[in-house]
Amino acid sequence: MLFSSFEFLFLFLPIVLIGYFYLTSIRKITASKYWLIGGSLFFYSYWNIIYLPLLLTSLVTNYSLGLIIGKTRERERERETEFASRDFFETISAKQWLIVGLSFNLLLLGYFKYTDFFLNNFNGIFGSDVPLMHIVLPLGISYITFQKIAYLVDSYRGEAKGYSFVDFMLFVTFFPQLLMGPIVHHKDIIPQFHNPFKLLLKWEHISVGLFIFALGLAKKTLIADPLTVYAQMAFDHAQDLTMIEAWYASVSYVLSYYFDLSGYADMAIGVAKMFNINLPLNFNSPYKSRNFAEYWQRWHMTLSKFLNDYVYKSLNGNKRKSHVMYLHIMITFLVSGLWHGAGWTFVVWGILNGILVVAAYMMRKQKFEMNFYVAWTLMFFGLIVTRILFVSSNFDDAWYVTYTLFDISNLRYSMLPYVDGIPQTIYILVGLFIVLFTHNSMQLAKNFAPKTKYLLVTAVLLVASATTFTKTQEFLYFQF
Repeated sequence: MLFSSFEFLFLFLPIVLIGYFYLTSIRKITASKYWLIGGSLFFYSYWNIIYLPLLLTSLVTNYSLGLIIGKTRERERERETEFASRDFFETISAKQWLIVGLSFNLLLLGYFKYTDFFLNNFNGIFGSDVPLMHIVLPLGISYITFQKIAYLVDSYRGEAKGYSFVDFMLFVTFFPQLLMGPIVHHKDIIPQFHNPFKLLLKWEHISVGLFIFALGLAKKTLIADPLTVYAQMAFDHAQDLTMIEAWYASVSYVLSYYFDLSGYADMAIGVAKMFNINLPLNFNSPYKSRNFAEYWQRWHMTLSKFLNDYVYKSLNGNKRKSHVMYLHIMITFLVSGLWHGAGWTFVVWGILNGILVVAAYMMRKQKFEMNFYVAWTLMFFGLIVTRILFVSSNFDDAWYVTYTLFDISNLRYSMLPYVDGIPQTIYILVGLFIVLFTHNSMQLAKNFAPKTKYLLVTAVLLVASATTFTKTQEFLYFQF
């Protein structure tokens, strides 16, 4: 089920919201959690119910492993002598249980996401002809995997104690963030469902949540989708693009990915706010950054935080030696590339991002600071090049489009593209204006008040967005 659909906006969301607060109002707190879990599982199953057993099995397995890891770790700390008697399970250390848990999640993700990638490379190396399996990727598996890994690691660290299975289920499956984030952390979400002040229906939260949702919905349907329609069509025929078309397609994709993913994040944050739950900020005007280090502090912030906490710091990333720090940054971005997609273009994309981030830190260490407009121009061009690599189906297409951006010999006039009768130029200019010169959604929400102008803006955005529901596009990050 898409956020940008009639069934979500006019059926699913009102029913789940009313049912949840009715149960909390009559003090059926546990029942309200089950109601929300049931609604979330229905939301997930609406896409393809065949993956519901997989999700439930994974949840039961991870919760059980988390308990085992936590209890084993406690016994290890309490044990006074190495030779105290132990049962079978106590012969396995907490670290070994953690490895089992991490392996379970990574193998599950690897099977669905990377099987064809490995088979392709196996066939290429050994000249074999093993048929590809063409496994359909379950929605949200990459995001859910990160949340479960964080839970297991924190169980080992002693930071995930006292959670019931219902709490754990609600933390992972809470439908606003289930498919595409923001990537939430158990210690930020579970305590909110135990806060008695968050169990009461608050109309001010309903109104501001709907306002934020409307902003995200408009980003997705009114800007991201038209930009994506042309960009995808252009990259499907990448080798035929002229210089002008290459610029149009590349800039369209740079903008569409921001409006698509940040639009989803806004909608998720807005819906969660209606339930009195605060989800973390995921985008903070990333295209206003002056370099890639700043960009990655503003773009997909919950992903960056996870990679920092569970990859970079696990490598002792804060060591003082610069070359060690730079190496760990490169490894972290390599993981990011692999997480984003099963292909060598994603690997190189991760490495290239790592190089650009390291370059920014090296310049900062040398106290070298460029003029802001020069720095921003270089940063934005870096975004264009990395996004071309990100969306291209192979290196040949990526190189052709990148080269064509500067191929004066290919500067031919062709009819400029239109989407739904509107010039693509308009969508690009509007998109650039919004990302560079306006407040972002969370900044706008800070000034929200249930006054006529905000209610009018909300209504206009919802109605305008609803007119596009019959031709809405899937979210770009559903493929991850």
